[in-house]
Amino acid sequence: MKMKKRNVIQQIILALIFIVLCALIVLPFVMLVSVSFSNEQDVIKNGYSIWPRQLDTSAYKYIFKNPGAIINAYKVTAIFSVLGTFLSVLFMAMLAYPLSKRNLRGKKGISLYIYFTMLFSGGLVPTYILITRYLHLNDTIWVYVLPGMISPWFVFMMRTFFQDIPNEIFESMLIDGADEFNIFFRTVLPLSKPVLATVALLTFLGKWNDWYTSMLYINNQSLVSLQYLLQRIMQNIALLQNDVAGSNSMISITDIPSETVRMAMAVVVAGPALIIFPFFQKYFVKGLTVGSVKG
Repeated sequence: MKMKKRNVIQQIILALIFIVLCALIVLPFVMLVSVSFSNEQDVIKNGYSIWPRQLDTSAYKYIFKNPGAIINAYKVTAIFSVLGTFLSVLFMAMLAYPLSKRNLRGKKGISLYIYFTMLFSGGLVPTYILITRYLHLNDTIWVYVLPGMISPWFVFMMRTFFQDIPNEIFESMLIDGADEFNIFFRTVLPLSKPVLATVALLTFLGKWNDWYTSMLYINNQSLVSLQYLLQRIMQNIALLQNDVAGSNSMISITDIPSETVRMAMAVVVAGPALIIFPFFQKYFVKGLTVGSVKG
């Protein structure tokens, strides 16, 4: 009886601890949304709050002052994020699968070559020259997709997961007359949902948050990413504040939304990721712990 009571107390304590941790994790996002719907002057005077003291949508009006540009940037970012994620996961899985085979000739050399690319890169200038002058990917949607499509870290993660699949499954399919492509697409991929979902989620987030590619390779304004467009909005606000501060204008700096716009941009950008994450959550933990325990 005492043991049962002690277990109940322990469960209650653990539940309280996790409730507090969840609250600490959710609270910053709640405050972020709250500030985005707050008045700029109120935020400057009173600071952040969990609930807006004065409901104000000026920050979102400022961001969506030109809705066509935002919608187009959303469309471009969604296209290259989904397409880039699909192609990256597919080709990385196709590379990792043969590396998981014990009898692959040159396996160590190929693995060393892939690992070498994790340590050294070509550098910014050679990469820029290659992409713009030889591959001619600048000002195209493919500049977001093709460079960096293969991540050595994810390849090794997938390889480790594929190695844990029982070899008897492959042997039985070979006996039944299946070739490697049928084994890969009909057996390996369906059994590898945890690692595929994890890699897909992390790749998608990396693509979705990409602004650096637009800054380097995109001059066509209809192909800029959402992140880069929002960054330019913040730069415009900073320039406007500097102009107001250096002049005798009747406009006060506090009248120009800055902090609230920054938070509103975070909400706009984080929305799709928050929608997608629940669909990958059940695979995420298992996918991240791939290879951590060996039997």
